[in-house]
Amino acid sequence: MCGIVAYIGNKNCKDILINGLKRLEYRGYDSAGIGILVKSPDGNSGSQGLEIKTVKQSGKINDLEKLLKGQKIEGTVGIGHTRWATHGEPNQVNAHPHFDCSKRIAVVHNGIIENYTEIKEELKKKGHTFISDTDTEVLPHLLEEFLKSDADGGMLIAMQRLLKRIKGSGAIVALSSDYPDELIAGRIASPLIAGISKEANFFASDMPAILEHTHNFVVINDYETVRLTRDKIEIYDASGILLQREPFKATWTLESAEKAGYEDFMLKEIFEQPYGIRETMRGRITNGIFNFDEFGLDDDKIKNLKKIQIIACGTSYHSALTGKLVIEKWAKIPVEVDIGSEYRYRSPLIDANSLFIAITQSGETIDTLAAVKEARKKGAKVIAITNVVGSTISRESDSVIYTHAGPEIGVCATKTFTAQIIVMYLIGLYLAKRKKLLSEETLKKFINELEIMPNKVQQILNNADKIKKIADYSYRHTCFLFLGRIYGFPMALEGALKLKEISYIHAEGYAAGEMKHGPIALTDTKTIVVGVIPKDFVYDKMLSNLQEVKARNAKIFALTTEGDSNTSKYADYTFEIPGTFEELYGILEIVPLQLYSYYIAKNLGRNVDQPRNLAKSVTVE
Repeated sequence: MCGIVAYIGNKNCKDILINGLKRLEYRGYDSAGIGILVKSPDGNSGSQGLEIKTVKQSGKINDLEKLLKGQKIEGTVGIGHTRWATHGEPNQVNAHPHFDCSKRIAVVHNGIIENYTEIKEELKKKGHTFISDTDTEVLPHLLEEFLKSDADGGMLIAMQRLLKRIKGSGAIVALSSDYPDELIAGRIASPLIAGISKEANFFASDMPAILEHTHNFVVINDYETVRLTRDKIEIYDASGILLQREPFKATWTLESAEKAGYEDFMLKEIFEQPYGIRETMRGRITNGIFNFDEFGLDDDKIKNLKKIQIIACGTSYHSALTGKLVIEKWAKIPVEVDIGSEYRYRSPLIDANSLFIAITQSGETIDTLAAVKEARKKGAKVIAITNVVGSTISRESDSVIYTHAGPEIGVCATKTFTAQIIVMYLIGLYLAKRKKLLSEETLKKFINELEIMPNKVQQILNNADKIKKIADYSYRHTCFLFLGRIYGFPMALEGALKLKEISYIHAEGYAAGEMKHGPIALTDTKTIVVGVIPKDFVYDKMLSNLQEVKARNAKIFALTTEGDSNTSKYADYTFEIPGTFEELYGILEIVPLQLYSYYIAKNLGRNVDQPRNLAKSVTVE
């Protein structure tokens, strides 16, 4: 949540900061601001005759740009921020950056300071005054206080002391008019990277913000502090010891993070799914050969596995449910699936004979990270599944499986979800292969089918107009029930979530057999029931469930397998998907459901890339 961009170089940085913030809009925000080191009109501010000029605004970055229009702000060191409100409403005063009393220190911050009330009261007793309702405002005041007691230590030592004083989470970047040749940053459990180039150096929350300027990045770890100058980066550990860390080169291009002619990022990313699926399988399935040794478990470990625990949140949780189904069927290992925010507060039974799989698109989801730490304490082997190279989860886990779906800018997950499902299939097949529970012939059939899955997804996308027509007929309805069974149930949950996220219409996903236990009371002429009904072993059961809601006057939209002429007798609208093995239907079912939600939201005039109140990287609890 929120976004940080900071620049130190030789160019006027106002536009660099604004453009960087625009590329972080997908993270979710409700206000924005920049702070730039400029020459003081009277030459008296700061020890160098400099002052920090800030411009902040509630709303979108376009609103900030309107405020900036006509203002001459020239400086080569600056910080920028998009805020997602946690403490205090989204208004101009609460927007970042925030100042200390002297207005010589400005800070931007992502995360939550849990003990800010205590710190604020202590600082007030020392004469500090506060103007915002935010937790962040205590940070520049703390830095000011630490500098008073140790001016020789400078901003770096002050930041190191600050990280030891605060509790909670934070990516923090500070700018001082007394130290104009550096930016100082610190990190606790919130993503922060440094971008390195010959012309300038940067801080950012995520790579797309600065891909225009550099492809060389350094990941900042927990409790590390960083001094960034125009030509150098210094990283210090929690003890203040200087570290050596080489930058890594990002393979993403700026073009891959742009819309490429699509109306929205979300639509672009839906249509990128054939490519994302291929990239996720690249090197793992090639010409019928299955190689997944990166999973990292030896035969003895697999033989002794008593349980697999999968942790995830949101959309990733639905891919975890698919993983449970295929792993239990193919590999015969019991699987538990937990929501990260629930798991961390109960007493799970997990030990050295358990495998712990954590799924997080961003690699920064704080609830999932907390669950990982708990599992490692109990001796479990931890495998992470994420789309972001260098993310926190990749460093907190024993091994990591990257989905390689490419950058996903839209807040709502689409192509990263199908990539996660592919990884779930690969894990299930790999464990079954190592345990010799699938014959070579059966394994080869699944591998061959997965290889052609991108073509089947493309076939669905080629018929997107049919989905649009169905959305045009049904978008005015106010209640949507998504029904599925077994492998279709996680897709019903995900379909309902997508519709809620981007259209703001009430939608629920249910196991179809549960309809008679309550939800059927909702069905009337205002209800659309979306039935996930492929030709699988529960097809007849599912058909009966649809007839039950049809008898209550609900409209039915059914996803069916090619050639199924029976379901259309009961459904008002149908869309056919290609046939496949029953375990693999999920990846074909979710694509039309994504499109359906997208077109309904567009009919309602919603901002599908930046839905209200949502953020891409959920780094608060």
